[in-house]
Amino acid sequence: MRTTPVHRDPVVVRALDRVADFATSTPARFAVAVFASLIAVFTLLFSLPIATTTGEQAPFVDALFTAVSVICVTGLSTVDMATYWSPFGHVLVFVGVEIGGIGVLTVASILGLVISRKLGLRQKLIAAGDANPLRIRRGPVSEGQAVRLGETGNLLATVAVSVIVIELAVAALIFPRMLLEGVPPLSAAWESIYYSAMAFTNTGFVPTTEGLAPYASDWWFLGALMIGVFFGAIGFPVIYVLRKNLRHPHRWSLHVKVTLITFVLLLVGGTVAYLVLEWGNTATMAGMSLGDRILHSLFISSMARSGGFSTLDMGQLDGSSQLVTDMLMFIGGGSASTAGGIKVTTLAVLFLAAFAEARGSDDMEAYGRRIPPDVLRLAVSVVLWGATVVASASILLLLLTDEPLDHVLFDVISAFATCGLSTGFTMNASDPAQYVLAATMFFGRIGTVTLAAALAASVRRQLFRRPEERPIVG
Repeated sequence: MRTTPVHRDPVVVRALDRVADFATSTPARFAVAVFASLIAVFTLLFSLPIATTTGEQAPFVDALFTAVSVICVTGLSTVDMATYWSPFGHVLVFVGVEIGGIGVLTVASILGLVISRKLGLRQKLIAAGDANPLRIRRGPVSEGQAVRLGETGNLLATVAVSVIVIELAVAALIFPRMLLEGVPPLSAAWESIYYSAMAFTNTGFVPTTEGLAPYASDWWFLGALMIGVFFGAIGFPVIYVLRKNLRHPHRWSLHVKVTLITFVLLLVGGTVAYLVLEWGNTATMAGMSLGDRILHSLFISSMARSGGFSTLDMGQLDGSSQLVTDMLMFIGGGSASTAGGIKVTTLAVLFLAAFAEARGSDDMEAYGRRIPPDVLRLAVSVVLWGATVVASASILLLLLTDEPLDHVLFDVISAFATCGLSTGFTMNASDPAQYVLAATMFFGRIGTVTLAAALAASVRRQLFRRPEERPIVG
């Protein structure tokens, strides 16, 4: 049987080749362009009359802010998400957070893997760059990475499977609890899937006006949400390694060990801090039993890392607790995860560098491995860029509003870290202030390293080294 060859339009072929060349030559700029394009598409969709419950066109600022918050899996909103958007609008929210949480380029790579059943070198480089900032520059890349280039296909398969399995598992845990609460079966099915997606993607949107109020003291329901948030926040490379070597910790990579240890330490430390600082706060935990206090402290500590769900009014927290939340949000979750922030491995590398300096050691070491200096330079860059974005946005908002610094800083860090917790400032802010917060969400989600690489020129070779001179530091 003879087959007729398929002839593609030369114009289309040239256009696709140019896009592919742009993607591989400047992956950081390609990622920014794709993210911006996707936000533009969702802004247009949220602007359709069918997307609102009233049938009227949403104001541009609300459509744009919602699109950015959805694609950046932030969870902040300028409208009541449960009542403002129609079923079509909620479907947009659901689809958008799934795409944004997994990563635009990762989704495209997964689709390519499903269609062609294989990944070429170009597709592997794009997918690897989306998962690891150390790969976003041109030129040779050391293969001493958490996930090697040859494992990219298996990592993509892990991403696709883990999203489906974990979200369905969390929904299965939540569904019977919602039935016991009296929620109709069809509504319970949709809401359980919605909650599980928002937990795994670390977004924090809720589908009902009462939110988590009916489950505020429910260990089962809140525990299921914390499980979803945890697996979404530790990162797909960690899930990939755990799937292969769960019972063999000695085979875990340095990235996995550092991520899990730092993650757990911050979770426990945050829980203890909230329990102590909010113990006597009459607006939050003062009237609760010990069990409820522990539950709420653990829940806030988990959600402050990027989860976005809340059972307490963040605006009523003690000032010291708000500062703790600021720090936890700024740190965020694991690398290549659905969480935001500077990432826990960044914090760990900075502390390892400080310990090495205190010991007088030339090398950073952990678990029998040496961490090269370029990782430290990247960690410092991430923190400085992140602090710059937060400081710049806070100054602009203080000029545009009359809100106190603690509330402005809280919501700015929440936007940058794509966390979604709010003191109420975002909902009541003016249009210019909401545009500033939308830009902060965008910069926070695409990653400070990606942004820096996109703005900078390509890596250039320098065939000489200038004379050395040491400035005074410290």
